[in-house]
Amino acid sequence: MPVATPLLDTVSGSADLKNRSRQELRQIADELRAETIDAVSVTGGHLGAGLGVVELTVALHHVFDTPRDILIWDVGHQAYPHKILTGRRDRIRTLRQGGGLSGFTKRTESPYDPFGAAHAATSISAALGFCASRDAGGRDNAVIAVIGDGSISAGMAYEAMNKAAETTKRLIVILNDNDMSIAPPVGGMSNYLARLVSGGRYRKLREVGKKAASVLPPPLREAARKAEEYARGMATGGTFFEELGFYYIGPVDGHDLETLVDVLENAARIDDRPVLIHAVTQKGKGYAPAENAADKYHGVVKFNVVTGEQAKARPNAPSYTRVFADALVQLAKDDPAIVGVTAAMPSGTGLDVFGKAFPERMFDVGIAEQHAVTFAAGMAADGLKPFCAIYSTFLQRGYDQVVHDVAIQSLPVRFATDRAGLVGADGQTHAGSFDIGFMGALPGMVVMAAADEAELALMTATAAAIDDRPSCFRYPRGEGVGVEIPADLKPLEIGRGRILREGGAVAILSFGTRLEASLKAAERLAAMGLPATVADARFAKPLDAGLIRQLTTHHEVLVTVEEGAMGGFGAFVLHHMAAEGLLDRGIKVRTLTLPDIFQEHDKPELQYALAGLDADGIVKAVLTALGRSEAVAGDLRA
Repeated sequence: MPVATPLLDTVSGSADLKNRSRQELRQIADELRAETIDAVSVTGGHLGAGLGVVELTVALHHVFDTPRDILIWDVGHQAYPHKILTGRRDRIRTLRQGGGLSGFTKRTESPYDPFGAAHAATSISAALGFCASRDAGGRDNAVIAVIGDGSISAGMAYEAMNKAAETTKRLIVILNDNDMSIAPPVGGMSNYLARLVSGGRYRKLREVGKKAASVLPPPLREAARKAEEYARGMATGGTFFEELGFYYIGPVDGHDLETLVDVLENAARIDDRPVLIHAVTQKGKGYAPAENAADKYHGVVKFNVVTGEQAKARPNAPSYTRVFADALVQLAKDDPAIVGVTAAMPSGTGLDVFGKAFPERMFDVGIAEQHAVTFAAGMAADGLKPFCAIYSTFLQRGYDQVVHDVAIQSLPVRFATDRAGLVGADGQTHAGSFDIGFMGALPGMVVMAAADEAELALMTATAAAIDDRPSCFRYPRGEGVGVEIPADLKPLEIGRGRILREGGAVAILSFGTRLEASLKAAERLAAMGLPATVADARFAKPLDAGLIRQLTTHHEVLVTVEEGAMGGFGAFVLHHMAAEGLLDRGIKVRTLTLPDIFQEHDKPELQYALAGLDADGIVKAVLTALGRSEAVAGDLRA
């Protein structure tokens, strides 16, 4: 049997997919799937979602004239095949690596990425913005938003759909249903119906029916309209979307390229109302290890393509996420009021462990951070002890509810803030950079940061014990430093830090897991004849006023260190020192924070080195404050 000539090599953009036969498109899709698998086996990343949209990606770029036609991927973790088809194949093996391609869509990376994404449910709102701009400018390009069944559960998606028909008549939304959560599996009949209802003949028939109904008396006219809508909804499942003003097409087999091309071409000709195409896909499609895995290889590290075995290193210590989960389970055994709340991230936050132990006390509300926060507030108002576990970057999405529904009412919701600080390959969109500042700005909020896994366990217990106000405790992604976790989880004294090392002229006050780097910096400073005191603040709010006074009184230089943006812990310390007159003593203060940029993805240790928050950066800050900058270059690597 002759071997087909590779076709993917000839594709570097949408134009290269035009005038292709269906057979050629099918071959390109097969080669694209193989290329995606091979690339991610080298880099790691999100695999299952991309494999599920290979045929859809080919069909979209074949039918539409991207980038002139606007194509927006919700979240963007399924866009690796899209990147390969749009001129980035030669860089696809730099995915999520320092200086390489982003793991999500990114405007600065390619004109084929018109809108950056990494958080869920933004695509339809953004697409409506593009539609409004297009319509105002009198242009005729298409605008397409691809959104998953998980993302469409978020309130923002419904807010956008509720206004779509008012905003524009020309928008295509593709619902990528990869969990079959809205409709059952589909086959030839539903594909036939999808082609039929998207075609011109059916639409004309509907118009004839509407005109005929228009001459009826108003009650009968309305009854006829509803009968047509609901009859169609019973056949195709689209009544809900029709009520929002969309022309519903589907369910469609998202792996049937011929069907997809026909449906997209028909949808492109519909200009009297927005269109929603319901495509049912399989996450991990075409790669047996992904298809058979429980998570469909949603996120993977490097792996063997043949066996699917992932090259996971043996951890030196438990992850911070697991430490939190185990501590919460331990506390909940003796306290039936403790409940867990998460927003579609049970495994990511460790609450899956809690849920297995206490299934009736675990609540996953879906991609709905706003609801999660207020839901937790309601439970707290009625006597429960909710632990609301949300990544720092996603907690931003529920901040108004933190202010209005939790903080103003002084409700004891406990925010377990995972992925605090920099997050490596996930990059700018997922970095937990701002929570110290935005949580610390709220009156009454207790703000803690764990220096190691033992401190995290104790802070979980501390949060459980706080019953008169809200609290949050932050901790990073990845494994701990290997310290022993105490068996008896006793709450910490609120607003009290600790000194771990006594020194001379220099004081380093750390907040969070930069404590290890601070201790290493102290060792290097001691070797230079500059013994340093190292303290762990533990609390950004309330601050340990006595500790700050002690460090200010007995040292020439005070350096604060945190894994957060400007306006956080260091700013709180400076504000306190100014208010108490402690700056009048002439002490030199340096606040080390994340730089005032959105840092690019890289290995975490390289990110922190670039930020100046590793041991070298701390030593440099101390020497510069002491006027010994000339010694920095020679001493740091000694």
